[in-house]
Amino acid sequence: MTQTLVLYDTLSNLPGNSWSPNPAKPRFILSYKGLPFVTVWVEYSDISIAMKAIGAKPNKRSDGSDFCTVPVLSDPNTGALITDSLEIASYLEKTYPEKPIFPNNSDFLIREFDSAHIKLIIPAVKSIFVRSTEILSPVSAKFFIKIRSMDVPLPWDANYDEDWALLEKGHNIAYEWYQKTDGKWFMGDTFSYADIIVACWLLWFKRVLKEDEWVRISSWNEGKWAQVLADVEKECGLA
Repeated sequence: MTQTLVLYDTLSNLPGNSWSPNPAKPRFILSYKGLPFVTVWVEYSDISIAMKAIGAKPNKRSDGSDFCTVPVLSDPNTGALITDSLEIASYLEKTYPEKPIFPNNSDFLIREFDSAHIKLIIPAVKSIFVRSTEILSPVSAKFFIKIRSMDVPLPWDANYDEDWALLEKGHNIAYEWYQKTDGKWFMGDTFSYADIIVACWLLWFKRVLKEDEWVRISSWNEGKWAQVLADVEKECGLA
């Protein structure tokens, strides 16, 4: 019998807490594969302290300094403690191969997809970052701004038209990728981690943006993105 895995995620003021795209990815995988898990919720401002306390491996900044982040997954069945959403996905696929998320030897393809997709999103995240601070506690919001502004310099502006234009442009490109396949998934009729990646970024937008802002994204590409999120949530048993 599989022991319960532990997923470390970050708190918010939203019902159900979940909002951040990277911790959402292993949540979707665990649910899709039917693995038992619990979530330990950590204040954003306390992530470094909490992850060091459990011995999680830190990531490296471009300047070589260490920093801790979530998601982190602890698996009592193997003793593994894994950091980074993509590495967690790879671990879960190798350790629990039922219901594959990297089907047909697609690990390299999906890693390339992940890298390409994030490049579509990052140039447009300032407005999303602003909204993210609004669903965090005051201490965590202040810390979020401090940390994220190292990579995305201030000022941020929730009404920044250029950001929204870039975000729509990025989704237009992603739409073209999906249009090249027959079927509703990135790999045609085959569900994969690529679809989870897209859905979890969309989940972030839906959770932190104002309702009219999410409606705006939902209207792009003939309603493609609201449908992708709904389809992936249903496929993973999270609808």
